[in-house]
Amino acid sequence: MDEVARLAARYEVPVEDAVLIALNLYGISSDSCQHRARVGVTIVSVPRVSWKVIVPLNAAGSPFRLLDHDLHLGRQCIGTVQRIDADEAVGGYFRDGGRAATLNPNARSRCVGCAFCPNTLEAAADPRFSEERELTELLAALVEQHPRRNLNELREVTVSTGCFEREGAAVAHLVGLRAALGSQGIGARIGFLTSVIQSDAAFADLAARVAPFVLRLTAECFTRRDLLLKASKARLRRVDMPDLLCRARQAGLDTSFTYIVGLDPLTEMRAGVAALGEHVTEFPNFQVYQAHNSIMAGLRTPGAEQLEFYLQARASIEQILGGRGLRPQAWECYRPLWYFTFAGERLVRV
Repeated sequence: MDEVARLAARYEVPVEDAVLIALNLYGISSDSCQHRARVGVTIVSVPRVSWKVIVPLNAAGSPFRLLDHDLHLGRQCIGTVQRIDADEAVGGYFRDGGRAATLNPNARSRCVGCAFCPNTLEAAADPRFSEERELTELLAALVEQHPRRNLNELREVTVSTGCFEREGAAVAHLVGLRAALGSQGIGARIGFLTSVIQSDAAFADLAARVAPFVLRLTAECFTRRDLLLKASKARLRRVDMPDLLCRARQAGLDTSFTYIVGLDPLTEMRAGVAALGEHVTEFPNFQVYQAHNSIMAGLRTPGAEQLEFYLQARASIEQILGGRGLRPQAWECYRPLWYFTFAGERLVRV
């Protein structure tokens, strides 16, 4: 704990943020055999704020240890775990207190192409949805899971799947989703995590038939793309990403990107984030890279096994994007670099 506190002070971040980043990086050692789970965590110094993280519970080398419901860092109890759920790939789930939903309509668990992705470790309960009728049935099922059984509260519906290999199929699905939402009186913005939608014609179609819409480009990394990414992602070159986002914005779409911190050297990360950051309307989704086995650990860039790497990355991203007025939203990411503050600004009330 002393080392985490020292690094937090050095990089001028709340110690709670440093603890939660470290928790994502190292996982939790416990008696559980679960390799990946959704865990609700409260830090003892801020007991009124709870965070949900997705971490392995069988990380034998982790400095974090779960004893009953108490989370220890070294010898010190630093938090409490309220709930543990298996991280299954399911058809859909809610975030932001029921104001946002994530859909996995195209069998996300079958997407096994990227070397760093833990989807192959998950149990699969996410069928492939291809018709508007099936999407309507999925929405009907989600009504029963909603905290207040009212999908009209939704402000954002994110489609999270890597299984659309062709642009036409992805656009057709999004048009169908808008129709299904409209039939329920739901006007939420649709977000799509993708790298296959690239043409001006597709952007125009989305603006005309799907908007409000945010294109969340799955950049993921800027180096070793042929090694780390499946073919449909690797085909998109790093140098072409800024133009893609620029053209999407010109078509009237909102834009963002996803990026996994820990795969690229910091110099490459800074250059890539700066180039893409000029063309986004929403704060990008930055995730701490998690290594669930020795092979995945070998994919890290040198130094990324240490907490300090991520605090350096956090400071760099704040410097690059902080002046644009964009800020991370806590509900958008389970493995973020920000919790209580961003560049010294408070993000949540305590």
